[in-house]
Amino acid sequence: MSTSQHTPGVVPGRLSETELETNFSDLHAPYDAHEALVAADRCYFCHDAPCITACPTAIDIPLFIRQIATGTPEAAAKTIFDQNILGGMCARVCPTETLCEQACVREVAEGKPVEIGRLQRYATDTVMAAGVHPYARAPETGKKIAVVGAGPAGLACAHRLAMKGHGVDLFDAKPKPGGLNEYGIATYKTVDDFAQAEVDWLMKIGGITLQSGKALGRDLTLGELSEDYDAVFLSIGLAGVNALGVAGSEMKNVMDAVDFISNLRQAKDKREVPVGRRVVVIGGGMTAVDAAVQSRLLGAEDVTIAYRRDKAAMSASEFEQKLATAKGVRILYNAQPQRIVGNGACEAVEFAYTETTPDGLRTTGETRTLPADQVLTAIGQTLTGTPDGLALEHGKIAVTGAGRTSLPGVWAGGDCALGGEDLTVTAVAEGRDAAEDIHASLMGV
Repeated sequence: MSTSQHTPGVVPGRLSETELETNFSDLHAPYDAHEALVAADRCYFCHDAPCITACPTAIDIPLFIRQIATGTPEAAAKTIFDQNILGGMCARVCPTETLCEQACVREVAEGKPVEIGRLQRYATDTVMAAGVHPYARAPETGKKIAVVGAGPAGLACAHRLAMKGHGVDLFDAKPKPGGLNEYGIATYKTVDDFAQAEVDWLMKIGGITLQSGKALGRDLTLGELSEDYDAVFLSIGLAGVNALGVAGSEMKNVMDAVDFISNLRQAKDKREVPVGRRVVVIGGGMTAVDAAVQSRLLGAEDVTIAYRRDKAAMSASEFEQKLATAKGVRILYNAQPQRIVGNGACEAVEFAYTETTPDGLRTTGETRTLPADQVLTAIGQTLTGTPDGLALEHGKIAVTGAGRTSLPGVWAGGDCALGGEDLTVTAVAEGRDAAEDIHASLMGV
């Protein structure tokens, strides 16, 4: 064990390289061929399968599982990719426990669903490991589309458009493509630089030119894009973060959980990533859980997620909450931050206890103070840099149908657009469907 594990403050190297390698190993080990056959054999292959309805990309799940069961994982992967070109990532990060697996007939009857996510990973990994790309481009249409944002929605849109024979220029503000898949997902869910490998595989379709370091509003304007391209698809994500808005939030070692996760994701050596001894994460979503669990895995002794509402209102899934507690994270419900205490650097966080009443959330008058040498805030992200002329609704780009915005020739999807559930799989569906609508609009079909 590293001697710095018990050191106060925010420091790197709390654990050894071996400990970190173990801690950040694959959350769910992949199936081997025999395990996949056994798991596939549990599927009833329902005719009116509720799992398909529960999948935002409507993958024909019984079909791909039957294809695995008959020894043709390549065909299974094609069935998956036809609906979800990022099926490999979704197999790793989808909250299957609240989507397809929750709807599984065996879950309803026995409390143990078919492990659809792991079967999907087995099929997609088989094809990707072979370096095979199962699609070819249609003849060139002469049309050119700008896709702004290389996250899940943008990648799915770009691939489908390229497959239709269109030329695509894919712009992204970051140095690397992938969006949240690259920068915002817990490292133990996507080991071995899978996000980049998946993008490289997707780009084998051809017809897509990636331009990194190009941000809308800074390097690109919507007006210029609309003039230069036949259509524009915006998948710019949510680049802003909500402010904590309490006294002391400007202190040293108070940071956005999104930045913490991104720094860890991009670190070449996890021993270089500093983490506190006592960490408090404020928020109740997936980002809060990812930040808290990874703090523990980096060697933090005491990690608490503080959420201002009750357990039922927490947006992180039951599985994720259980994962956090299994890793030693404490979850404190009904705790609303009041101020951060410290002298230049944070030392503690004061919370007010809350309760839900018919008139909404209110504080009870009781308070509690938690020691903290690092505070990570995960209280939501916001849309920034929206071009003039785009109608907004509830702080996101307003869309109708398959992502049509208020401006002709401009579509939007993913987290920046109204609707959906802020999930990778939902973003993929929106990008795919927008591409189909763009194609139909451009080609008059």
